[in-house]
Amino acid sequence: MSASDTPPVRQHMERLAADGIDVVRVTYPDLIGTERARDVLLGHLPAACEHGLAFCRAVYHTSPQGDTVPVVGGLDAGLPDIRVTPDLDTLTVLPWEPGVAACLGDVIDPATGRAAPESPRDLLRAVLGHWTAQGLRPVVGPELEYFLCDADPDRPQGWRRYSEARGVVYTAGLRADPDNHLLRSLRLLRGLDIGVSGGNHEYDGAQFEINLTHSDALTAADRAFRFKAAVKELARAEGRLATFMAKPFNDAGGSGFHLHLSCLDDGDGNAFADPSTPHGLSATARHAIAGVLSHAPALAALANPTVNSYKRFGPDTLAPWLIDWGLDNRSAMVRVPPERGLGTRFELRLGDAGANPYLLIAGTLAAALLGIRAGEEPPAPLEGYGYDCARSAVLPMSLPAALDALEADGALTGLLGKDFTAAYLTYKRDEVARFERHVTDWEFTEYGYHL
Repeated sequence: MSASDTPPVRQHMERLAADGIDVVRVTYPDLIGTERARDVLLGHLPAACEHGLAFCRAVYHTSPQGDTVPVVGGLDAGLPDIRVTPDLDTLTVLPWEPGVAACLGDVIDPATGRAAPESPRDLLRAVLGHWTAQGLRPVVGPELEYFLCDADPDRPQGWRRYSEARGVVYTAGLRADPDNHLLRSLRLLRGLDIGVSGGNHEYDGAQFEINLTHSDALTAADRAFRFKAAVKELARAEGRLATFMAKPFNDAGGSGFHLHLSCLDDGDGNAFADPSTPHGLSATARHAIAGVLSHAPALAALANPTVNSYKRFGPDTLAPWLIDWGLDNRSAMVRVPPERGLGTRFELRLGDAGANPYLLIAGTLAAALLGIRAGEEPPAPLEGYGYDCARSAVLPMSLPAALDALEADGALTGLLGKDFTAAYLTYKRDEVARFERHVTDWEFTEYGYHL
């Protein structure tokens, strides 16, 4: 039998076996964007591809503390299965795990034969279908920050910052990274083939940013998802914690998840570029920016998806909390970088690093597309330093307010789908309710002695 006659799964198996691979890790994102997975012995890969891997659908409804949230289709339906089929086009060897390759999985609801409504990857696919119908192909470049921590049993949370160095923003080397975490991570991530291009120490002590190249939107989301999972796994292997939560420390800034967005037209030209206009932005670009601004309150529920997210906001935080846009202005929620021509794009600075990459990108694209369809025009761009409530509207400043804005935005939820929206709102409102019942250290410090 020639190679061309060999079934694709067998070709993959032969290639993997030749590279010493005997396990394939099949992964997929849950509702909050963390990794769910199963390790499959190489000899059982054909069965996994033919029949899929069974998981309980309520994995989408499971909180970080292991509670099962009563989302429709889970507990009420008797905890039915979803089926996850390996996407062999995404196979890649894990450079830090000898003998293991990994791939993403496609999620199907066996009861309907369609994608599970909570599947983030399929939600993004659905939104991209609307862009295809518009004759446009989004291009996305993700930027993510995170904090690295060392174990410290004497701290209440069990962790302390890996480095306390201050004033070392945009640096590399031992000055802010005494154990060469960044160099080691870059070299390992290069082998994962997810488009890692470089990195540096970021604004606060023990905070890093590793850059990813731009690509089509689904691939960008896949790469951002795998990047976050890989960074956390590499830290675990060293007994450390890499956290992408929005604001892990009171005395430090937060971590962002910025998106650079442009799009290609049917002729592969940048549909956002128009050198004949005052700012070099096409009508499509202006309409897209206007759509993001119009739907920003609802988008915040996906871009800033935790109770902790809103502690990242506030004056002089360099985290956008007002609804505005500007030309190469980092104090605006939407920044248009100075490049034009093929590099014409806008940067949404709203998201924090805790966001699910698929949901952040899907929500941003849905909002931008609504603006394009409506032909909306944005207001005049911000000039000077922002954060002035007299000039711009304020975003929701809490997760409950953002969830209410999402529920009220019928146009945006119409593109995202009512089943997904209902599941997301139920899951996140349960998170809010659990937080509101929890007694924090701050409350005891504030009231315990005096009251």
